Amino acid sequence: MEQSDTFSERVKTHAARLCESSPAAITGLYDLTAQRLVRYAATITRHQDDAEDAVQTTLVKIAGQPRLLQSSNQPWAYLLRMVRNEALAILRRRRHWHLVQNLTDLITWRSTDQLEGEDRNEAVWQALRDLPRLQSEVVVLKIWEEMTFQQISQVLEITPSTAASRYRYAIEKLGQKLRPLASEEVSHV
Repeated sequence: MEQSDTFSERVKTHAARLCESSPAAITGLYDLTAQRLVRYAATITRHQDDAEDAVQTTLVKIAGQPRLLQSSNQPWAYLLRMVRNEALAILRRRRHWHLVQNLTDLITWRSTDQLEGEDRNEAVWQALRDLPRLQSEVVVLKIWEEMTFQQISQVLEITPSTAASRYRYAIEKLGQKLRPLASEEVSHV
């Protein structure tokens, strides 16, 4: 939780710099948040390009009205909520939207020389992609963003118990889908 609070404070610092008309502030905010925001937006849009568009649109809005972010009590949660709204708007504009075939390009943290690790990551992302969007959002916010259910509830505008419930259902489904992968790893040992 401390890491998330520290990150939120860093977001707030960049927002304050934006309000002071510091030209480097939007770049700093982008550098600080873009990778995490795109990863989150991709869980909603299921498409890398749409996720990047949602983040870009959000940051343009923040650059134009930096006080929106600066005045927020929870700037990171506010920024996530803005990206979520933009991603949902993209989905609404899309005539025929289907679950995307690939989220693997989002996994920037994986090592290219570990083929087994890549297969495992692909299986995890595939299982995550197969979840209902509302459940996969909670998983990404809980696991990768290390947010509490209270914080998640603020971002998604739901109750903490709903966030916890969606997380529990998602983890159960992920466990079922990934159980064969875990069995396979045990047999190789």
